[in-house]
Amino acid sequence: MKRIALALSLAFLCAGCVARPAAPERLSESEWGFIKIDDYEPARPDGARLSFGEENISASVGCNAMAGKWRVEKGRLIAGPLAGTRMFCQGDVWEQEQAIAALLVAAPTLEWRDDDRLILRSSGHSAELARLSPPPPGS
Repeated sequence: MKRIALALSLAFLCAGCVARPAAPERLSESEWGFIKIDDYEPARPDGARLSFGEENISASVGCNAMAGKWRVEKGRLIAGPLAGTRMFCQGDVWEQEQAIAALLVAAPTLEWRDDDRLILRSSGHSAELARLSPPPPGS
């Protein structure tokens, strides 16, 4: 009976031990589409993208674009400083653009739903994203 209990305990503990690439490797050279920005669908879904290069990040929700350096530290996305275009935008797309800019510079946490879903969350904003590019090899 003790052996069964021990085996079940080990199986339960190792259920979360599946090898997955670390966050930088999972994000590097990937493109994501925004599904939700602060619990709302993007105002311009076709233009709402977040892209990770090897060292650079770029984002747009359909009006202006922003870009800068990125890295991951202790489960948080560190982005910036970010530079961006300054076209006139208004309404929902403007509000969502401001929310994403604030989110990215706030060192949001990275929450993985699976290899193709990601949630970025700070104390003031959140975004749910779906992977658009294929996952990196070996993930």
